[in-house]
Amino acid sequence: MQLKVLYHGNCFDGCASAALFSRFFEEREGTRLSTVRHVPLQHGAGDPFPPGAFDGDVNACVDFRFSPSPDLHWWFDHHASAFPTPHDRALFERDVSGQKFWDPAAPSCTGFMARTLAERFDWRAEDLAELVRWADVIDAARFDSPATAVRLEAPALRIMTLLEATKDPAVPARLIEALQHRPLAEIAAEPWVAQPLEPILARHGDAIEVYRRLARVEQGVVMIDLTRTPIESANKFIAYELFPEARYTVVVSRDPKRAKVSVGSNPWARPPRAHDISKLCERYGGGGHPVVGAVSLAPDRVEDARRIAGEIAAALRTEPTAP
Repeated sequence: MQLKVLYHGNCFDGCASAALFSRFFEEREGTRLSTVRHVPLQHGAGDPFPPGAFDGDVNACVDFRFSPSPDLHWWFDHHASAFPTPHDRALFERDVSGQKFWDPAAPSCTGFMARTLAERFDWRAEDLAELVRWADVIDAARFDSPATAVRLEAPALRIMTLLEATKDPAVPARLIEALQHRPLAEIAAEPWVAQPLEPILARHGDAIEVYRRLARVEQGVVMIDLTRTPIESANKFIAYELFPEARYTVVVSRDPKRAKVSVGSNPWARPPRAHDISKLCERYGGGGHPVVGAVSLAPDRVEDARRIAGEIAAALRTEPTAP
């Protein structure tokens, strides 16, 4: 039997979710399971599931949006924008497999999955408690301070940084295997993690200086356009360390695969977030969570990304009206 696990790529919670589910399924199926494939997915315009996405004997999708395909056998997600259409939501609600789960209030998909597997299937992996805890911290931005998120001293944050920046497809696959059984500090110390991380951390330092030079804050919203810099993505918490008074960030970036508008909220801001960011991003075909979201476009649509970023920033500067 072949298991195929699709997961949110370049994401700590996505990889942790893939690791947790893979371990659960391997322990559940034992010798009946012959191989496991882990396939990253990225949100983007149109259908994010490529042809043949569900070609395993058992197909699971974690920390990613719902698919109505009858060949999707297991699904766990916690994104508020999990259902592209009302029809998809209706199909999920009618599902009787007992193997598809969604909780938009969950801090992370990993934590949600761990609790669900314990409650529904009486399965636990106590040695992965650290992984689950850090997935909740990272995906819900529950850091004790912006400095913790920017200085990247904890092993989990170093693994997160490598995952978000790497372009080597072997790295996430290797990390998913390691996360199933090994402590985070032990993994972070491995040469195949520490060595490629060194130049990434150097670029992180460069990104901090780029933020100092280019970011602007207006009415509580930090805006920065990275498309004219060598930086394709940056730590989202840099803005909150540099501009602690800010409530939101809006970032325009581009890489070879997409132009992107990333939107976040400052978990330390007073007054706190007032907007549902997932709803704002959904207006432009994106999505996410109430506290963070994104819109992805084709890489040649940078001007559209800049326009969308400006419109979202303008919306964030205005207090939402009561429903």
